[in-house]
Amino acid sequence: MNNFNLNSLIRPNVKALKPYSSARDEFKDFDQDMVFLDANENPFENGVNRYPDPQQRTVKKILAEQKGVQLENILLGNGSDEVLDLIYRAFCEPREDNVITLPPTYGMYGVLANINNVENKEVLLVNDFQPDVDAILKAVDKYTKLLFICSPNNPSGNTLDAAIIENLLKSFNGLVIIDEAYVDFSSEESWLNKLQNYPNLIVTQTLSKAYGMAGIRLGICYASAEIIAVLNKIKPPYNVNELTQQRAIERLEDVVVIENEINIITIGKNKLLEELLEVNYVETIYPTDSNFVLVKVDNADKRYAQLLEKGIVVRNRSSQPLCENCLRFTIGTEQENEKLIKALKEM
Repeated sequence: MNNFNLNSLIRPNVKALKPYSSARDEFKDFDQDMVFLDANENPFENGVNRYPDPQQRTVKKILAEQKGVQLENILLGNGSDEVLDLIYRAFCEPREDNVITLPPTYGMYGVLANINNVENKEVLLVNDFQPDVDAILKAVDKYTKLLFICSPNNPSGNTLDAAIIENLLKSFNGLVIIDEAYVDFSSEESWLNKLQNYPNLIVTQTLSKAYGMAGIRLGICYASAEIIAVLNKIKPPYNVNELTQQRAIERLEDVVVIENEINIITIGKNKLLEELLEVNYVETIYPTDSNFVLVKVDNADKRYAQLLEKGIVVRNRSSQPLCENCLRFTIGTEQENEKLIKALKEM
């Protein structure tokens, strides 16, 4: 095992911080017969007049049972972006520490580095969209705190090689954040199953993709109890609102419907992959374990504009490293997919 030491990574001000204690942190036991006059709330019941559970215990309980983890291994945020921002703020000293990202990848890692005034060292994926271990480790110095890995990767869609990630987990003394926003569409095993093996591993997931809950903004962080405790110190007291918690509970319990939707999306993706073989200006179709397909075309700007004229919005990823003339197609409904296929063949 590497020389990982969580205590050495935590910012000194966070170590010394005494977290805010909300009214619902101080008294947790809700009873219909209790009179709550502690939180300066409006007393007239309308479903949301009370502050939400600051630890989202019911949501976490469902997730813990479904994912096979303990409650103390879960932190919830206002979208995964808040979770990622908390990680930066807990462990990265502005103007001193640095992080490593692996472009082409999810753009918010770099944006959050800029917001937190932390240097972002970019180490490009190699041509098959896999990490270059030697280049990554060469970029590491004593101020490198975080390594961000998106798998399945956005925008390329592929799952990153497990042996490579395992090598990085063993070799890097900082925190390795594996973003699994698209893992529900992959046949590969989640890194949640290795959480107990690596104290420097953080896994983030979301309800925005496979669960169809992008509008409620709920991101999930899985890590050791020690890491979660650090993040809990600095998270806002009521960061996940009551409406979000209720919708999440309803959706998480709808297991059969979610599985059916994932299956329909997968069928639609496979159909699109077949049809793309017949589009003569598509030069490369990249392997995908996600709910989208990245393709290289002859002229991405031209094809993007043509699709817009036909009322179809896709993502032009040409500005990303290794993605010149690449378009990204999200899998839609059967009717939407058919419209896209028809448009592509007509162009």
